[in-house]
Amino acid sequence: MRQWYMIALVGKDRAGIVAQITEALLGAGATLGETSMMRLGCNFTIMMMVGMDGDESKLCRVVEPVAKQLDLHFHVDEIEPGLHQHQTPDLRITVYGADRPGIVAQVTSVLAESEVNITDLDSQVGGDQEKPIYILMIEALSDRDVEEIEDALNRSTDGVNFRIEEIDTLIG
Repeated sequence: MRQWYMIALVGKDRAGIVAQITEALLGAGATLGETSMMRLGCNFTIMMMVGMDGDESKLCRVVEPVAKQLDLHFHVDEIEPGLHQHQTPDLRITVYGADRPGIVAQVTSVLAESEVNITDLDSQVGGDQEKPIYILMIEALSDRDVEEIEDALNRSTDGVNFRIEEIDTLIG
């Protein structure tokens, strides 16, 4: 019986990580659902929904040797399949300001209180060593008016600038 798992792998970036992990999964008859893979600093991280006949120990026997060879930390959880249940974001929020501790916590707390559901968050540090700038790019869903979210951010975030754009999605 096909079970679905969420696997996460993290380690130092180098060529061939994705190829070796996905080849091992393919060889074991596994299929991939949604995936997210990215480089953060000098590290590489993978999150994958993996469908496979068998239990978690079978999946671990497939992935762990490759993860060990590549010096990757590996974690697995059984999940509900949930394929093809995308939520299309309707807001894009860009936040930027002088880099300091707490920007992500501050902004995401305000968004949570405003019932904004974050579907994707990406952050980067720009500028230079002398004047680093923290940049957040958020995609989200909300039934609230943009003005209401802007007011909440204006009242509760210090030292950052932000822009909220509605995303028009054409379906059909």
